[in-house]
Amino acid sequence: MVPSPARSFQHRAEADRLRAAVAGGGTAVLCQVLTGMGGVGKTQLAADYARAAWDDGGLDVLVWVTASAQSPVVSGYAQAGIELCGAHPDDPDQAAKEFLAWLAPKPGQRPCRWLIVLDDVADPSDLIVHPDDPGNRYSLWPPASPHGRVLLTTRRRDAALFGQGRLRIEVGLFTADESVAYLTASLNAQGRIEPADQLTALARDLGHLPLALAQAAAYLIDSAETAATYRDLLADRATKLTDLAPEALPDEQAAALAAAWSLSIDRADTLRPAGLARPMLELAALLDANGIPQDVLTGRRARTHLAAHRTTAGPGRAWRPKWWPGRRQRPAAPVTPEEAFGALRALDRLSLINHTPGAPHQAVRVHQLIQRATRDTLTPDQHDHAARAAADALMAAWPAVERDTDLAQSLRTNTDALIRHAADALYRPGVHAVLYRLGRSLGESGQVTAAIDYFQDLATTTGSRLGPDHPNMLTARNNLAGWRGEAGDAAGAAQAFTDLLVDQVRVLGPDNPDTLTTRNNLATMRGEAGDAAGAAQAFADLLADQMRVLGPDHPYTLTTRNNLAIWRGRAGDAAGAAQAFADLLADLVRVLGPDHPNTLSTRINLASWQGEAGDAAGAVQAFTDLLADQVQVLGPDHPHTLTTRNNLASWQGQAGDPAGAVQAFTDLLADQVQVLGPDHPHTLATRNNLATMRGQAGDPTGAAQAFADLLADRVRVLGPDHPDTLTTRHNLASWQGDAGNTAGAVQALADLLVDLVRVLGPDHPDTLVTRNNLASWRGEAGDAAGAAQAFADLLADQMRVLGPDHPDTLIARNNLAAMRREAETTPGTPGTDRS
Repeated sequence: MVPSPARSFQHRAEADRLRAAVAGGGTAVLCQVLTGMGGVGKTQLAADYARAAWDDGGLDVLVWVTASAQSPVVSGYAQAGIELCGAHPDDPDQAAKEFLAWLAPKPGQRPCRWLIVLDDVADPSDLIVHPDDPGNRYSLWPPASPHGRVLLTTRRRDAALFGQGRLRIEVGLFTADESVAYLTASLNAQGRIEPADQLTALARDLGHLPLALAQAAAYLIDSAETAATYRDLLADRATKLTDLAPEALPDEQAAALAAAWSLSIDRADTLRPAGLARPMLELAALLDANGIPQDVLTGRRARTHLAAHRTTAGPGRAWRPKWWPGRRQRPAAPVTPEEAFGALRALDRLSLINHTPGAPHQAVRVHQLIQRATRDTLTPDQHDHAARAAADALMAAWPAVERDTDLAQSLRTNTDALIRHAADALYRPGVHAVLYRLGRSLGESGQVTAAIDYFQDLATTTGSRLGPDHPNMLTARNNLAGWRGEAGDAAGAAQAFTDLLVDQVRVLGPDNPDTLTTRNNLATMRGEAGDAAGAAQAFADLLADQMRVLGPDHPYTLTTRNNLAIWRGRAGDAAGAAQAFADLLADLVRVLGPDHPNTLSTRINLASWQGEAGDAAGAVQAFTDLLADQVQVLGPDHPHTLTTRNNLASWQGQAGDPAGAVQAFTDLLADQVQVLGPDHPHTLATRNNLATMRGQAGDPTGAAQAFADLLADRVRVLGPDHPDTLTTRHNLASWQGDAGNTAGAVQALADLLVDLVRVLGPDHPDTLVTRNNLASWRGEAGDAAGAAQAFADLLADQMRVLGPDHPDTLIARNNLAAMRREAETTPGTPGTDRS
């Protein structure tokens, strides 16, 4: 019995491939295998093909067999043998053999044109009868014949089904147009009209799976619900797929959507390595349907989950290890990486997932409704345990340093999916670390605004779930404030850290490590907001408390010494900063060793401040030595190694070799684009430095153009008010002036100054530097008197904000004197310094 046509049957490209395979008088492929996941319409395609072949008069014999097990195949063949060959009905095996022999072509006989359809082959081994009895063993594959055709449908992808002249045809999902056409025709046939946009959205929600679309259409017709209501029910995690099944299944379907894959899962669980396919699918059901990195599902934390939940499968059921009170629990046998990989292969063989090992970042894909059906089978405890295991697996696969931007994006996407499917579990008993890692990854990839929005949501959610004083809530606020600072809102970040510090002292106490960390972050933001001297004092006070609470060799204490040295330098004491880093380096080598990342970072800072203190050649040598060690210890693509290459190139330029610096920055940029991506903050910073060195090497026009190109990308990636964007505008204006457009430089700096005052405030160091340079370019443009007045006003503010001995204050005094002299003499080039 060939299945009846489905309502609103859609002609598909796969049907054309079936017909094309036997075009030309049957001289092409005579055995075709339709394979695909359950529910894609393989049976309907095969039935359409069989009916067309019969109706066209091209067949003498058509046999349709439901091949879900061996016995129905033998019975189907036996019935054909009885009817066509007169075989004895009491011996099915013999009757089946006679039928298969009858199909074989024989010399001198009139050709018989036949088609055998084996629908829904569940196991390739079912097509071999008595495999262990050589005397009675025979194959159920029809014999080769120039006049015969075989069509097989299956969810399996085993190699045994293919080859030997068999054409494999993958049956996929409906296209978006096919999905909407099917829903429209099915509903219109019953007098139902739904908005096209709702049908388009419903098809997308159902993943364009033909079985799901058919049952959804039947549900809408039977219940009189709207497509919008059905979509709301589908989106509700409390609704199970069984709740959305029609009372009567359409098109002679044998199983509701929720049960469509249960037998496949059971069978996959029996394949080697036995008992791992189901728990593996449960992990995959909580992650991104469009691609899961293989290492997430085969890593140590995932394997721990697989070992603890290995099933013992039987027909239609699966047992899990249980804890029996009063009994000693036997440790679960460990699962090897090879076994975890094998579980993925077992699921792929049953078309429950698509496993592509050659695409490691998106190696596993699984249809969203298979995911939904799998989640529906879990108890609340099983669901939460699997969700936390998936979160652990993501954390284990997440590198501390994101060198591979594609992997980082995939991990973020999978974490987003886990949050959608199991947010509650990630807040019990506290916030899972993967939620913080997701936000940091956003920021570290350059998506600073997205990181701020994310941590704002995380703080709100954490507060509502765990309370405003929960330590996880305070941690979320700390991250939020930190990324506000990274986005350029140093003053806002400083205020946020101030508010957080009050609550941490009240809740955790003044000596709690988290409280001390917030004091560190607050001091940093005070400095970034323009108060370098205040930041240095805050770090000095923090250092005294950390020495008392944590001891002199604690990593946090050593970090504070690092930060104190930095802000001493930024407050104007470059030589003191260099000496402080030299002292710190000696202690780090003693405590952590010479190859520790913190030791290497301190060598970066020491070399930088050596240069800032006037020893540019010494800085070049120090960075050269450091680079060799970092390549050996961290590797050439580590971000810290790339940072050292950046610093070395910068000091090469300052030491008098701008051409060499241009080449070094060019080489570095190519590597950063490959390792970090074109929009990473470090990549953009290198473009800034390369443009600067091009100008210093004698190409101011090229430098101006490079800064113009960089500005467009920084506005796109960081936004117009980010400090790096504002710095790029400053540099562009300066090189426009050096290229001869002094009036343009004056106007650009004047426009920038307005934005700096608005974004950073009038007393921020960057605002004061811009006032200095604007005054200089006004003098260059011929307005010496106006420039002198601007320098006088600037000097008064610098004396108030920075003090009389700060290097920038001294520069302003020098520029004011030079411009006053210029204003009293013949107009010419004033000897002013720009910062």
